[in-house]
Amino acid sequence: MFDLGLLFALYPHTNRGTMNASGPPAIEARGLSKAYGENTVLDGIDITVPSGSVYALLGPNGAGKTTTVKILSTLIGADRGEARIGGCDVFGDADLVRTKIGVTGQFAAVDRLLTGRENLHLMGRLHHLPRTETARRAQDLLERFDLVDAAKRVPETYSGGMRRRLDIAMSLMGDPEVIFLDEPTTGLDPRSRRTMWTIIRELVSEGVTIFLTTQYLEEADELADLIAVLDGGRIIAEGTSEELKRLVPGGHVSLRLSRADQVETAARVLRAGSVDADQLTLQVPGDASVDSLRGLIDTLDRNAIAVDELTVHTPDLDDVFLALTGRPETPKENAR
Repeated sequence: MFDLGLLFALYPHTNRGTMNASGPPAIEARGLSKAYGENTVLDGIDITVPSGSVYALLGPNGAGKTTTVKILSTLIGADRGEARIGGCDVFGDADLVRTKIGVTGQFAAVDRLLTGRENLHLMGRLHHLPRTETARRAQDLLERFDLVDAAKRVPETYSGGMRRRLDIAMSLMGDPEVIFLDEPTTGLDPRSRRTMWTIIRELVSEGVTIFLTTQYLEEADELADLIAVLDGGRIIAEGTSEELKRLVPGGHVSLRLSRADQVETAARVLRAGSVDADQLTLQVPGDASVDSLRGLIDTLDRNAIAVDELTVHTPDLDDVFLALTGRPETPKENAR
């Protein structure tokens, strides 16, 4: 069941204002630090998230992703630093901040003894919404998240994807400007995961800002406008997906030639890094930029080298993560 004391602390009686797209960043943090004893979890991180965007925070186990979410969503304090949500001080005006945010953790925070509709009504009560407004919003969200047929059932009868949809619907009862999604698709099957991606995109299209932590690099690649990599308590890289991919080597162009007698010449003039004479293929190192490809094609034309197939390969986020952290994947953050 819910910790009702925690929930009432999270949802005080304050009405949310209208979102101003031309105002301050949706999320802004400077010098956030947090330690547990001698274990420094966050070591002075800076974050800026524009309104109406998706910001993905990646990091290996224990990097501090969940701690960051807890600090920004007012669940715990920071040792040092400052943070603002929609221009409001996270530490000095936590009650107002809580009216602007929704939070969905790694596990669905639904009350298993209440039905789906009752869970939504509970959130309306915690937001101090009038009874009629609570009923209206609950019905709208049940319809939006395809939960009408399950509204009278308890969540234990739901699939994992349905519980996740209910969890996000509950976070929307307060009409938040910012939603924190801490590994929202953990444990979901591929179909349910893609359904969640669609929901996230729809929310962003309506002006909601999403702060996402995820262990799925493909998820960050698909959804995020900006991606930050957190490791050792620090943000070690930040940028768009394409910007991060350009940080690491490994890009190349694969060519399959038309004529076997041209493989040796092509390998020499293109300075190929890998050649398979039997398959008539070779790999040419490059960053896959337009200028690089134009130069490659010009070289092929000048030397009359006939090509049947050309494929561009660029590093993916797995390559970026491995290069930056020395680890091949982002395992689930268990404790903090």
